[in-house]
Amino acid sequence: MTGVPLNLDWQQILLHLMNFVILFAILYFLLYKPVRGFMDKRKAAYQEMDDQANQNKQEAEELKAQYEQQLAAADAEIAEKKAAAIHAAEARAKGIEQKAQDEAADIISKAKRQAESERDRIVGEAGDTITEMAKEAAEKALFGTTSDAFDSFLNMVEDEAK
Repeated sequence: MTGVPLNLDWQQILLHLMNFVILFAILYFLLYKPVRGFMDKRKAAYQEMDDQANQNKQEAEELKAQYEQQLAAADAEIAEKKAAAIHAAEARAKGIEQKAQDEAADIISKAKRQAESERDRIVGEAGDTITEMAKEAAEKALFGTTSDAFDSFLNMVEDEAK
C-alpha cells in the first residue's frame, strides 16, 4: 500500500474539485446571473409600482384636502347666504306687517270718520224731524184740539218709523 488511507487518490480529489468549480462557474453564469437579473428587474418594477401608488395616494390626499376646504368654504357661503336670506325675509315681513298695520289704521280711521259723519247726519235729521213734529204739534195745539194734535203727532211718528 502506498500510504494513502482509505484508498484516496489526491489526484482524483483535485480533479473532482476542479470539476466542481467548473460546474459551479457554469451554473453561476447560466442560471444564477439570469435569475438574479430577472429578480432585480422584477424588484425594480414592483418598487416603481409602489412609488407610483404612493405618489397617487399623496395626490389623492391633496385633492381630498382641497375638496374639503372647498366644501367648508361652500358650507360657510351657504350659511352666510341663508342668514342673509333670513334677514331679508324678516325685514320684508316687518315691512309687510307695518304696511298692513298702516292700512288697518287708515281703514279704522276712515270707518270712524264715516260713522261720525253718519251719526251727525242721523242726529241732524232726527233733530230736524223732532223740531218739525214739535212745530206741527204746537200749531195744532194752537189752532186745533189737543186730541187731533196728539193723533197727528202719533201718525207722524208711525210714518217716520216705517
